[in-house]
Amino acid sequence: MIWIIFGVTMIASLIASWSLKSKFKKYAQITLSSNMTGQEIAERMLKDHQIYDVSVTCVGGQLTDHYNPADKTVNLSEEVYYGRSAAAAAVAAHECGHAVQHATAYSMLEFRSALVPLQAVSGTVLNVIFMVSIFGSVFLTSMFPFQTMLLVIIAAYAVMTTFSFITLPVEYDASKRALAWIQSNGIVNSSEYGMAKDALNTAALTYVIAALGSLATLLYYVSMFLGSDR
Repeated sequence: MIWIIFGVTMIASLIASWSLKSKFKKYAQITLSSNMTGQEIAERMLKDHQIYDVSVTCVGGQLTDHYNPADKTVNLSEEVYYGRSAAAAAVAAHECGHAVQHATAYSMLEFRSALVPLQAVSGTVLNVIFMVSIFGSVFLTSMFPFQTMLLVIIAAYAVMTTFSFITLPVEYDASKRALAWIQSNGIVNSSEYGMAKDALNTAALTYVIAALGSLATLLYYVSMFLGSDR
């Protein structure tokens, strides 16, 4: 059963990722009416929100765009940083949306940030358990009772699932801020706005799939624990 969950989640993630890349490639070929680059859009959005301690940088890779609250940088991939398309505008503004969340102490972002260390530990614990169970299951079961091991897995997945679901409002809120700003400031026209919204909605779908996959896995181990307790 667990392999079915992993398989379905992986396939759904691959489809969503392919769709995102396909739409980004399609929309990236249509030049913005404003002719602004992702860098210019990001810098203007930060300025309009009176955020002067965040810098905009260019990073390598594709779809590697992210906001880093630790060093206060909006990191844009080359396609977005130099791009003059609706896709580039959407991504640049979305990442700046996270910077605005940080500057305004958006509660869900702060909650997610507080969970980052615990989420990292949970991921490490799960990796260790699964690696040992594959190469030394006898050793693992001799060290810990089966129910104890299940409880540890459930606790770790509970953290991972909580983190995944907290990520959803954070991402949707950043997109909402981005779309409202690029529309109200004339960064995009009506057709370009539709492209930007479509690109961001497709990107959000990848987070939804990850959250549902994590929840399904958590429920699987909970049901296994309840069954073993009979």
